[in-house]
Amino acid sequence: PESTSKPQPHRCPESSFVVGAMNLFRLAGDMLHLASILLLVIKLHKSKSCVGVSCRMQEMYAIVFCCRYLDLLWSFISVYNTVMKLVFITTTLYLVWLMRCKTPICQTYERSSDSFPYEMYLLGPCFLLGLLCTEEYTIPDVLWSSSIWIESVAIVPQLVLLQSIHEVENLTSDFVGCMGAYRMLYILNWVYRYFAEDFVNVTGWIGGLVQTALYCDFFYYYAKSKWYGSKLVLPGSE
Repeated sequence: PESTSKPQPHRCPESSFVVGAMNLFRLAGDMLHLASILLLVIKLHKSKSCVGVSCRMQEMYAIVFCCRYLDLLWSFISVYNTVMKLVFITTTLYLVWLMRCKTPICQTYERSSDSFPYEMYLLGPCFLLGLLCTEEYTIPDVLWSSSIWIESVAIVPQLVLLQSIHEVENLTSDFVGCMGAYRMLYILNWVYRYFAEDFVNVTGWIGGLVQTALYCDFFYYYAKSKWYGSKLVLPGSE
């Protein structure tokens, strides 16, 4: 769920049982996002291996959630909103811990393959954009805006890793597929809210479109693999 540092009419929380603030597109998006995380947890526990999964992407999402959900410290919107935020934060940190520290899963983590330097190329520009695009120059608002831009490119380490391996396991491809599908549903949610509620969030819209665009190539090959009932093989991975 997307959130704000404080409730505002022009930047409503993306997940809450507030009258007029919940619709099926958003709820379905939240559930797909949650499903993607659960798929990854199941994969790691079932296979005892994190081959093909980018821990660095999970680290970026941990940064996103910690920056975006600071309002947990002072704001209550709904039980649903609070629970979902806590679930996303804790499960993402749990995934990082599994891949970094938990034996035998951590022994299969190949740092040399999962090597995209997001801290060098992505974090700085995203925090700069957050500073430039924030509506209020307070720490929570700047971090909220920054989290939008960080999330928009958080999939990059995973896509780079997938390009470097021969075949992508079904659960891994399903996980990435769910991640892209939830963002597409959020875009439909924004369209619905624009016409139904005059909702405007330019920063969120641009970030969401960038994130969805990064998935387009993956989705083509993902849909193709599902259509033919074969494993996902990306160009350059053979």
